[in-house]
Amino acid sequence: MNEQALRATVEKLVRELAGSVSASAVTSTAAEKTGAAARSAAVEEGCLPDITEVELRGQYLVEKPMDREGFAALKLRTPARLGVGRAGARYKTATWLRFRADHAAAQDTVFSMVGEDYPAKHGYVPVKTLCKDKDEYLTRPDKGRRFDEENQTILKKALGDKPRVVLAVGDGLSSVAIETNAADCIKAIQAGLKTYGIEAAAVPFIQFCRVGAGDHIGELTGCEVICLLVGERPGLVTAESMSAYITYEPRLGVPESKRTVVSNIHKEGTVAVEAGAHIAELIHTILEKKASGVGLVRS
Repeated sequence: MNEQALRATVEKLVRELAGSVSASAVTSTAAEKTGAAARSAAVEEGCLPDITEVELRGQYLVEKPMDREGFAALKLRTPARLGVGRAGARYKTATWLRFRADHAAAQDTVFSMVGEDYPAKHGYVPVKTLCKDKDEYLTRPDKGRRFDEENQTILKKALGDKPRVVLAVGDGLSSVAIETNAADCIKAIQAGLKTYGIEAAAVPFIQFCRVGAGDHIGELTGCEVICLLVGERPGLVTAESMSAYITYEPRLGVPESKRTVVSNIHKEGTVAVEAGAHIAELIHTILEKKASGVGLVRS
């Protein structure tokens, strides 16, 4: 195979991977045509297109489908990998490469760090758990639940004695989830609590944070309720998912069943501002009922 023929083969494969082949498209909007033209130009310039930019909800790779329009309508309701087609008994190359790319992005998110200027930018109080670095954080979850004496002093000074509500932000397993969602969610929670006449204490930002770090804060300050926003383990659909763990009378050793959790806070799930409003209402209810987790359900 000469160089020209090889180049043509590679260009064809790349266009298929990028979803620009008309047979693989769910719709043929002007935007898609423009995107296909841009990808084609990129190939001609020697650059491969980024396959992660392909919207999975609009990618349909099944050949000769019985009801393309009906299945396409279902795909718009979920980011799940449906209608990926097959090559014999295996995935198509486009599907397999996208899977590998999304998996790599999830791994990158776990090992990345929230920017050093993030706490100061939002007025949060920076503290750190017992973990020395990311590797120790990933291999020693127990150290991500406790603070040393220096950081305990910082927390006590910032939060005071027996605050009613503490809102805290922890990097968790996804830095991008925190940088994308936490600030908007905190503002919405604070605004919601004010409507109930509830003032929250200063907001700690916890580096190398596990959920149990909130229990240690409760032990140190005697707070009535803590709401800890944490970046969740990224998956193949999104690396931006954040959760809120709300605990009434948090103390060391509190069982997981006593936590009320609001999960899937991200643009494809519950958006940060909407989640914040819901969390504020939950905190108000928890304070009234004096219970969280399964205790709140029973009360």
